[in-house]
Amino acid sequence: MPQNPDKIQDHVELFHQPEYKQLFENKKQFENGHDPEEVKRVAEWTKGWDYREKNFAREALTVNPAKGCQPLGAIFAAVGFEGTLPFVQGSQGCVAYFRTHLTRHYKEPFSGVSSSMTEDAAVFGGLQNMIDGLANSYQLYKPKMIAVCTTCMAEVIGDDLQAFINNAKNAGSVPQDFPVPYAHTPSFVGSHITGYDNMMKGILSNLTAGQKKETSNGKINFIPGFDTYVGNNREIKRIASLFGFDYTILADNSDYLDSPNTGEFNMYPGGTKLEDAADSINGEATVFLQSHSTVKTREYIEKEWKQPTVVSRPWGIKATDEFLMKLSELSGKPIPEELEIERGRAVDAMTDSHAWVHGKRFAIYGEPDLVYSVVGFMLELGAEPVHILVHNTNPEFEKELKELLDSSPFGRNATIWGGKDLWHMRSLLFTEPVDLLIGNTYGKYLWRDTKVPLVRIGYPIMDRHHLHRYSTIGYQGVINLLNWIVNTIFEEIDRNTNIPSKTDISYDLIR
Repeated sequence: MPQNPDKIQDHVELFHQPEYKQLFENKKQFENGHDPEEVKRVAEWTKGWDYREKNFAREALTVNPAKGCQPLGAIFAAVGFEGTLPFVQGSQGCVAYFRTHLTRHYKEPFSGVSSSMTEDAAVFGGLQNMIDGLANSYQLYKPKMIAVCTTCMAEVIGDDLQAFINNAKNAGSVPQDFPVPYAHTPSFVGSHITGYDNMMKGILSNLTAGQKKETSNGKINFIPGFDTYVGNNREIKRIASLFGFDYTILADNSDYLDSPNTGEFNMYPGGTKLEDAADSINGEATVFLQSHSTVKTREYIEKEWKQPTVVSRPWGIKATDEFLMKLSELSGKPIPEELEIERGRAVDAMTDSHAWVHGKRFAIYGEPDLVYSVVGFMLELGAEPVHILVHNTNPEFEKELKELLDSSPFGRNATIWGGKDLWHMRSLLFTEPVDLLIGNTYGKYLWRDTKVPLVRIGYPIMDRHHLHRYSTIGYQGVINLLNWIVNTIFEEIDRNTNIPSKTDISYDLIR
């Protein structure tokens, strides 16, 4: 039926209109669906231990993986550098997925191009696509650097990126001295954090080639890892400025992913300057804010740059204390008084709220570094991890996490579920219920099924706005994390105590 343009319906309301209700009913006649009672019976069966055993026995099927694929992490790393255009050697559909996934999280345009490989390229190889694609990208979008990665198609047919880039330069697609770093990022192995690591190593090895000097530049490098909270880069810059030392962030995508609306489109806002990235090889040391998303990059810097490295994940009080003490050691300066005051505020906030979090049983999923950091913070509050699910796990991570759990009386009953997906998590939440679930937006379907309240921490968060703008590191990050966790608990209490004269005895104004 015709719509009144003055009364445009949001889809939340639109599909409740009579014509759509009738449409959905009519569709059922052609879907050959099961009887509603049978659907209900099977749904109930999937909540029990018998189904859980069958669920955990599967080997050849993944249902709702708790990870992304390599090229997503690669293009995320690339946009942290000044004027850099991500270029994906693969089909248009692949790069569209990576771009929209990031756009939906940040609510920002994410620029990236593909070589538009189709059936012909799958048979004969993608060299011509590379030659044409680099030429078009260079002429149309005026980048200062083009960072190339691959998809499954290019990897299966064996495209050699280094050879292809050399051939493209020889064909005049881009100038010979124009930086075109690359990373092989097959989606069928690893995950988004592997792609981030591969691309970061590829970019740094390209930009720093031949830049090593006899003397240090006196700077400290920071590599955030696959960290999707733009406030964290700004927090690092603020803390480094308080210490008063020179630094370089490799790479700073905070302006790209959180750009101001000035009325004019800027395709490449912010980013680490290419000359600063090139000079990072001469730094005093490199501080990694994640471990498992930077393994190859860290090995490369230690071996090729001959530069000391430090891994420090400053989530929570203890980890932030250790981070600041390491910065004090590197800079030779005391911890600034301003940060000591912030520590006191964070401890005060935890004192105010810990009684509501202490003893709460929680489940968590996500990538290794984030899970490790959040679990450490929750243990400081006296919360008890029960299910820890990390799809893109590795033995080193599980050993490290086990040591963290064993260090606290609150962590010794936790189970690490490595390599499992969110359909496994569903079985865990039904058979061994918890008080809280911590994870990204995809957990809302688990919340709907199991009624376990969801604290949205991680990537992607697509159904809530602006959470990515906050910091999660440092003492200010402590307060932000505490805010999200304790207020989720309060919202759940209010939902469960809001029936007048029945459950509202504890429907309190003061918590």
